[in-house]
Amino acid sequence: MNRTESNRRGSIFHLAAAMMVTAMAAGMGWGIRGQYGHESGAMIAGSLASLSLVLMFIPWTSSLKAARAAAMMAVAIGIGGSMTYGQTLGLTHDSELASNWQALRWGMLGLFIKGGIWIGFGGAFLGMGLGGKRYRPWEMALLLPILLGLMFAGIWLLNSPFDPENRILPPIYFSDSWDFEPDADLNPRREMWGGLLIALLSLFLYVRLFRQDRLAGRMAIIGFIAGGFGFSGGQCVQAFYHWNPEFFREGGTLGNYADYFQHVNWWNMMETSFGMIFGAILALGLWLNHHLIAVDELEETVSLSPTFEIGLLMTHFVLLMNAEFLEQPGWGIYLSYYIEYGLLMSAIPLIGITGGRFWPYLMLLPVIAAPISGKTLYNACYREPFIAPETGWLILLAIPMAVLVTVATWLICRSLKHQSAKSFASISLLLAAWTYFLLNTIQFHYGWPWNEWTSRTPSQTIFGIFIIIVTLAAFGYGMGNRKQTEAQ
Repeated sequence: MNRTESNRRGSIFHLAAAMMVTAMAAGMGWGIRGQYGHESGAMIAGSLASLSLVLMFIPWTSSLKAARAAAMMAVAIGIGGSMTYGQTLGLTHDSELASNWQALRWGMLGLFIKGGIWIGFGGAFLGMGLGGKRYRPWEMALLLPILLGLMFAGIWLLNSPFDPENRILPPIYFSDSWDFEPDADLNPRREMWGGLLIALLSLFLYVRLFRQDRLAGRMAIIGFIAGGFGFSGGQCVQAFYHWNPEFFREGGTLGNYADYFQHVNWWNMMETSFGMIFGAILALGLWLNHHLIAVDELEETVSLSPTFEIGLLMTHFVLLMNAEFLEQPGWGIYLSYYIEYGLLMSAIPLIGITGGRFWPYLMLLPVIAAPISGKTLYNACYREPFIAPETGWLILLAIPMAVLVTVATWLICRSLKHQSAKSFASISLLLAAWTYFLLNTIQFHYGWPWNEWTSRTPSQTIFGIFIIIVTLAAFGYGMGNRKQTEAQ
């Protein structure tokens, strides 16, 4: 990296641009995530945020290095999807608990911890991909099972006992409980934040003390802060509405816009705000630590054979799609555990990403998108049908998957010719962002503002603004001067 590039990346202007682009990419991704589920849905935001970060901060390095870092973060953000959080949010805005400041404070603390765990894993693995330490496949094959075991130990330690039939709950419990509603007929949820917190802390100690990886350690802390403020800060938007509905009605402070506010999906506003906040803080944290990014690390070591790599990929894909869409009789029911525990679901991908050439590109594009495409197809053609199945299979599954696989394959071939991270990230960000935006538009029943307004219209409008800005950034930072960057 030359001095001019270093100065540009360290400028306040570049910081502002990086925070804005990453915030909007993550905000749109996390807002879209809400329609699709926990682990697989979270990877939407993980991929869009990580591609934005590598585009803005490491345009000079190799395509493979950038793809690995982005894919590692995208997969790791899915880990936190194992946690239950609906009742934690409910503590801060349920009508039965309105004006209960104790419940609000407790719920916000729970959201800070759970949000911190969620993004903390993403920050740690992003730092592992961008720092100067080389993480090997065998290392992931040993590390992930250990973290999984520590997670179960942490659940036993911090999230037990759990016997709701006898009203016995863990001492530290962040879902709705009889402490706040002693006479209510509640259905307490099994929590596992304690297990994931122990696993995240263990990962931090491993990368910082054992591997001496300063960037990974710092990004784990920054990710925890980003997720904590993101989840609790985003929920402030929703809680404020439920605590003060009169502000948004006729005669209230914002009553002039009551016709618009009646259509707002405040849960989705929370999700979008969560993504924007954590995206902006991650960009700030990476900017503050850009001197720790391994700018001269251009090693493209591939330690997995193509046959083994493809075998791993097919194994993960079959397990993932079966767990997402098929209900297996008998022993097959255990396949659901593959997506129930994020650490388990991330093990094969992280082994493939750290050791292979195909995995990073295929993970970021078709593999993450496959469950999203499949769920859109199911919802649009079978659950609440408004598209003919033969049309849906073509435009919602066959065409998107064909395009994503083709582009991923092309990027793999380009990486062999020393394609730059800037070129890779701009193309991948554009394709991924537009894929999820268009699939979600179908999921929203085309909630454009010029159609009749529904609860999806405000979110669709916001996502439309975000996709335009992300597109402009991808062209401006990625396509501009591409030849010059690849020559450096």
